[in-house]
Amino acid sequence: MTPTLVSLLLVLLLAAGVAVALFRDPLAAVVAFGIYSLALAMLWSVFRAPDVALTEAAVGAGVTTALFLVVIARTSGRSAETVRSRSTVRGRSLLVVGAFVALAAWTVPALPAVGDPSAPAFQRVAPAYLARTPDLGVANVVTAVLVFFRGFDTFGEVVVVFVAGVAVLAVFRREVSA
Repeated sequence: MTPTLVSLLLVLLLAAGVAVALFRDPLAAVVAFGIYSLALAMLWSVFRAPDVALTEAAVGAGVTTALFLVVIARTSGRSAETVRSRSTVRGRSLLVVGAFVALAAWTVPALPAVGDPSAPAFQRVAPAYLARTPDLGVANVVTAVLVFFRGFDTFGEVVVVFVAGVAVLAVFRREVSA
């Protein structure tokens, strides 16, 4: 993993996020949101989290973008003036967002470097997982971590993907029958 690639992806994420917030055209905002989700999926992939990257690509870039496009198609009869009057960016909103970004940026130096062997996750968590995995009767350590140690989190991800799929099927079924 190169710091240059991570930096470029972070700049792309920031630019796409700002574009989503500032675009007045809903279709342009949806396209920027799709770019944001794909960049985030690539970042998760660079961080060697393929399960999260695939979920982000499928749900964020795929399903959510498709749902937004259906909503735009169903509401295209509304006047452009109504859309413009609701999408005005206020100074207070920018100030609040700026404060949150500053607070988040302030915490970044406290994080360990990615892959740092002296990080707490490598010193305490990973050895505990590796020591307990043989007792579970599972040959694959990754499977043991996902099923036994992160079971609720994995179940939550499965539920999110399932609900998103059902929502897409329901929306598209209504679109086809209408």
